[in-house]
Amino acid sequence: MTEALLIDDVHLVSPGQPIRRHAALRIESGRIAWIGPREMAVPAERTLSGRGALCLPGFVNTHNHTPLMIVRGMVEDLGFAPAYTPGIPQGHWLSNEETFLLARLGQTELLMAGCTTVVDYYRAPDALARAAMETGLRAFIGGRVMDADSAALAEGRFETDKALGESTLRDSLDLIARWDGADGGRIRAVHAPHAPDTCSRGLLNEVSHLADADKRPVHTHLTQSRLEVEQVRAREGMSPVELLDEVGLLNPGLFAAHGIYMDQVDIARAGSAHIHLCHAPIGNAAFGAAAPVLAMREAGVGVTLCTDTKSADMFETMRMAIVAARVRAQEFVLDAATVFGWATEGGALALGLSDLGRLEVGYRADLVMLDPAAPNLVPVVDGCGILVHAGSATNVRHVFRDGQHLVADGRPTQLDLEAVLRDAQAVADRLWARARAV
Repeated sequence: MTEALLIDDVHLVSPGQPIRRHAALRIESGRIAWIGPREMAVPAERTLSGRGALCLPGFVNTHNHTPLMIVRGMVEDLGFAPAYTPGIPQGHWLSNEETFLLARLGQTELLMAGCTTVVDYYRAPDALARAAMETGLRAFIGGRVMDADSAALAEGRFETDKALGESTLRDSLDLIARWDGADGGRIRAVHAPHAPDTCSRGLLNEVSHLADADKRPVHTHLTQSRLEVEQVRAREGMSPVELLDEVGLLNPGLFAAHGIYMDQVDIARAGSAHIHLCHAPIGNAAFGAAAPVLAMREAGVGVTLCTDTKSADMFETMRMAIVAARVRAQEFVLDAATVFGWATEGGALALGLSDLGRLEVGYRADLVMLDPAAPNLVPVVDGCGILVHAGSATNVRHVFRDGQHLVADGRPTQLDLEAVLRDAQAVADRLWARARAV
């Protein structure tokens, strides 16, 4: 039985509710046991004073490839995705240990930015699961399944490598067998075909049959580039959305990242299937694109938010989601309350976590406390508005997952932060030296 914790004097900001000022909440056995005015709080074994801090649910970040933090700051001006960009470190160069060290960095950054639940997938998924065990995140881990030759992709060629498809699928199945349900269900495994252009129809069919049998979510990229759309049309005579529909993957269990290049027919088809969009407005904007997210939502697509690869800042992501929608529509569309819901409760519900994403009695105690002395978070009038339009990952001071205090005073409690940074930098130095020598 863990000690009860009383968090005192916080301004509670939760989806769909007005701000609750100078409140207190009590955490028992990993859940929120009581919420009310601080003067009515019953003392607990431990007390943490918020000193008037904004307190919100932990973010649910639905699409990441944490080892790819290695290309941050280096590829944004070169191309839309690392796997398709020559002259930079490639994922297939990484050893399992190097993948682990980079994933640990990426997941630590996500945690310190207030993300308590993440979807993370890449090659060598065992390394990602190991990283999640260390960082303490609630993680949905996937093994990147693909049979397009990785080296050829970087040179702009699509060549099928059957052996690669078999090995990546085997890694995915091994991940499921070894890690699904680890640490009391904190770590879950998902299916993760890379994209319709980098997976052959046969490989997509195999994933579809597996997902139909075990009912796991399927995470993929979908219409993330014009190149993808052109390649699939040339290969299959149809759009990527139509291809996923034909192989049986277009359904409510599908989480599709980006969704930029869909026409009205594709949007209607995706909406009718009630897929989920992992909206990545920062990554999309980096190569001059904005997904038709409002049209997709109206059609029936569920919207969640993600930071994708080169950032962990969900505050910035919420803001960019609003900006991208308004630029695309040329109208004053979308608001703070909506995107805050996407970043918290919306992502939780999409992942089947109905007791997550709100600050309510009985819900899991996933919560984030911000710096009460941060000038950018004052004045507080509408808590949701100030969070979305002015907040930053650098404001995060405390993070709890299932009541476990994973970030305290801005530093992780379970990790040696200096070692995380040092080890990841050493990997980056080696791989960038190799890339420059090619």
